[in-house]
Amino acid sequence: MGPDGEGRATPRPRMLAPALAFAGAAALGGCGAEYYWQGAAGQLDLIARARPVDEVIAATTDDRLKDRLERATAIRRFASERLGLPDNASYRRYADLGRPYVVWNVIAAPELSLAPREWCFPVAGCVSYRGYFREEDARAEAARLAAAGDDVHVSGVPAYSTLGWFDDPLLSSFVGYPDVELARLVFHELAHQRAYVRDDTAFNESFATAVEDAGLERWIASRPPAEAARLASERDRNDRLRAEVRRLVFETRAVLERLYASTADDAAKRRGKAAALAAMREGYERAKAGEPGLAGYERWFAGPGGSGPNNASLASVALYDDLVPGFRALLARERGDLGAFYRRVEALAALPRDERRRALDAPAS
Repeated sequence: MGPDGEGRATPRPRMLAPALAFAGAAALGGCGAEYYWQGAAGQLDLIARARPVDEVIAATTDDRLKDRLERATAIRRFASERLGLPDNASYRRYADLGRPYVVWNVIAAPELSLAPREWCFPVAGCVSYRGYFREEDARAEAARLAAAGDDVHVSGVPAYSTLGWFDDPLLSSFVGYPDVELARLVFHELAHQRAYVRDDTAFNESFATAVEDAGLERWIASRPPAEAARLASERDRNDRLRAEVRRLVFETRAVLERLYASTADDAAKRRGKAAALAAMREGYERAKAGEPGLAGYERWFAGPGGSGPNNASLASVALYDDLVPGFRALLARERGDLGAFYRRVEALAALPRDERRRALDAPAS
């Protein structure tokens, strides 16, 4: 999700990924890895800050916070009762972070490639990002990667899933989101607890995105008519811009993939890359049609230091969207039965990666 710096929620571009689950990091002290320790310390701090939602609601004098926690509680209940998502202690506690994001993700890709770097961790397996609880640590890692020649992308992340290893709390970084975006986030993060495959970020994120889309549609339909109409209007406006950005990004990726695979020399590839990315930014300005942009997209298109998008930020979009059509088709084959859909996804998760991809390209009947 993409909140702005003032704490308001904005519709999330799919490039803002849930951070690496830090579960189990505390057990890795023997490795002497500073990265694991910052993850363990950050997770423990989160646990220490969390308080039962009912207690926070009873104690707070902030009517806005009380309203948002009550709304989040209702959304969380819907997730378990109507979407078949885990009925556990996640999102039944609240933590005030005192900062705009819970973690910052770093994604890197070579200067002339769209293939993101991967890092491998216990529990979560291999993923295409590194997550840091301190922004300065993320920026330092990004600077190191950039100095080595990579394109880098740093994004603030409002929430992440520990895959059920801990009870993930509601956070101040997202609880103030508008209803549609709050529901999207809760459904998405709980979906990670429903199905997760080691070493396959695209599968995991596309599955969770498909669940959030289906869940949002059902949640809106469950609301009283006037409220449902308001929510649907909010969703539709956001989705129109998301769809246009997705189209621009995918077209740009196709252009760059052809360019990088060509026999052109590196200088020509750099010129072609700059032109393609500039054209994408111009397309986004046209898509806004004079309306204010969405804060998350504005930051993404601005890029690091105002330099605009790059290979790493393009790669981050792919992590969320590439396999979503396959999951949607699979749910349609199951006639919208989420229980049957989850069983099919679990069966796919047991397959080798290439077989999973083929199955999602053409889901079996």
